[in-house]
Amino acid sequence: MSKIAVLIPCYNEAQTIEKVIADYHAALPEAEIYVYNNNSTDDTENIARKAGAIVRNEYRQGKGNVIRSMFREIDADCYLMTDGDDTYPAEYAREMADFVLSGQADMVIGDRLSSTYFAENKRRFHNFGNVLVRMLINGLFHSNVKDIMTGYRAFSKAFVKNFPVLSHGFEIETEMTIHAVDKSFLLKEIPVNYRDRPSGSESKLNTYSDGIKVLKTIFRLFKEYRPMAFFGTMGLMLFLITLLLFVPVFIEYLQTGLVMRFPTLIVSGVCCVCSLLSFAVGLVLDVVVKKHRQLYELLLNHNTSLK
Repeated sequence: MSKIAVLIPCYNEAQTIEKVIADYHAALPEAEIYVYNNNSTDDTENIARKAGAIVRNEYRQGKGNVIRSMFREIDADCYLMTDGDDTYPAEYAREMADFVLSGQADMVIGDRLSSTYFAENKRRFHNFGNVLVRMLINGLFHSNVKDIMTGYRAFSKAFVKNFPVLSHGFEIETEMTIHAVDKSFLLKEIPVNYRDRPSGSESKLNTYSDGIKVLKTIFRLFKEYRPMAFFGTMGLMLFLITLLLFVPVFIEYLQTGLVMRFPTLIVSGVCCVCSLLSFAVGLVLDVVVKKHRQLYELLLNHNTSLK
């Protein structure tokens, strides 16, 4: 029988964790349920253990750190990740796991945004942030993922054991999505109902600081995964500045035979050199990234052949 692991990162979820464990145990009775306690100051750890979950502690604060430890330490054929705040119904767990176990997907994304998210979520800026991130990712990486930042996902073993976790906090979902798109993993999205946190349960997300972290992550990953597009755009902007500065000086020279604005000419020359350097850096890094993709595919094939 295929082994399924339910992964629940937790930080101060004493109010809801018992129900979440019971719901997923009922939906996937054969699965092992892991709760990783991330320095909770309430009774999350004890409640989870009494509810029948395998409880472990991650002392480095942040969801990305928790996911890193989960992916390293747990061995399974299918990994189902959900939150401990009871916002994701367990009724979709079987369908998501079946897509992975049947080989139809390496990552199944529980798409909240096509369902009840905007009606349930009362935090206006969170809604705006999800839409903005979706537009940026799909535009920059030429993808069509409907929900970039959902915490409800199922993964294959191949994805989990070959995913380098670099993020420390809530930007981990964005990193997962970009990695899956860039490395051509099989993606499947299914609409899932989303319900807001119950009264008295507080979100750990900070709308502004976590939003800035996500945007910085997108910027960093765009630079690292698409260097030619990133540095090419910079080079094009610098070249346009060069033209704006140089053309008036050149026209003036044709009319008078004199160069009256040497500082402007010098600045345009510097911008031209920077533009060429930016294009050159983009070309070099693009070759490096392509070689990295080749090595990643070879490593993935090697790891698959060892199974």
